[in-house]
Amino acid sequence: MLDIRQLLRTRSRPLLYLAPQAGVSESPFRRLCRAFGADVVMSEFVSAEGIRRGDPRTHRHLRFHDEERPIGIQIFGTDPRAMAEAASLVEEVYEPDFIDINFGCPAKKVVQKNGGAGCLRDLDLVQRIIRAVVAAVSVPVTVKIRSGYSEETRDPVGIALRCQDAGAQALTLHARTRTQLYTGRANWDEIAAVADALEIPVIGNGDVFTGDDAHRMAERTGCAGIMIARGSHGSPWIFAQARAALEGRPIPPDPGPDERFAIVLEHARLSLAWEPDEDKAVREFRKHLGWYTRGLPNGRALREELHRVTSLHEIEERLRAYLKSYRSSRPAAAA
Repeated sequence: MLDIRQLLRTRSRPLLYLAPQAGVSESPFRRLCRAFGADVVMSEFVSAEGIRRGDPRTHRHLRFHDEERPIGIQIFGTDPRAMAEAASLVEEVYEPDFIDINFGCPAKKVVQKNGGAGCLRDLDLVQRIIRAVVAAVSVPVTVKIRSGYSEETRDPVGIALRCQDAGAQALTLHARTRTQLYTGRANWDEIAAVADALEIPVIGNGDVFTGDDAHRMAERTGCAGIMIARGSHGSPWIFAQARAALEGRPIPPDPGPDERFAIVLEHARLSLAWEPDEDKAVREFRKHLGWYTRGLPNGRALREELHRVTSLHEIEERLRAYLKSYRSSRPAAAA
């Protein structure tokens, strides 16, 4: 099992992380992102209560393939004892490389129960949760935070220092407050300030949508890792582009329709192999189809068709028909 702390400290360039994202960073997508160069992947965030109660749906989110390693399982909750128990169970049964604690999710249904970014309203609770989880497991424990709950409580350095003091062994900062949600711009200067203040590695998160963005974040913040979330939607190749930018190589262009659709079908097949209920798998995959087709000529019409598909065969048919039309129109468009 890889020690993520050692990896973060010894790499000459920032590690590239796939962010934990509900309904997105499932095992098939994690495997695809690893193939494109993601150094570390994270599970969807998982409820500690669901883990403790043995909820089958919750435990499905904890499964992963060895080829996904290094992988972190991210958990959330508000009860230190429950979080410790869940973390211990995850380590024993699933053996991830590290456990991550979610103090950053801004979703209303999570925050209303004081979970995710809601915990940032009580930093004593944040520390109790971290200490309880650290004491319960032998793998590294990392945390993901926002810059504060609101503008009035915005204090990323202060929050991060308390996380470090409680035993967190790496920290990710999404440089927005909870009340900002995903509006405005992430304040990368706050990532730089946290990286300068902490002894543990700091991973930057927020507004990385291109390879150039990853390079600019690394240069501006000195972070040990770069976490990519929305920038990965329909674009797993962003990790190859980011790696090229960080290494000073030419950034590969986005794939054209032929290559893009080959990636789509690989992703779809992985999803169907992972979820035995084909109808459910295809319904859940439609959001990825919408993302993959952004920016394509006549992409809106294609998305409308793909939104109605119910099988892999239909996906293949719609993509094949689009490519036929696309190829036939290219000479006329060029003329």
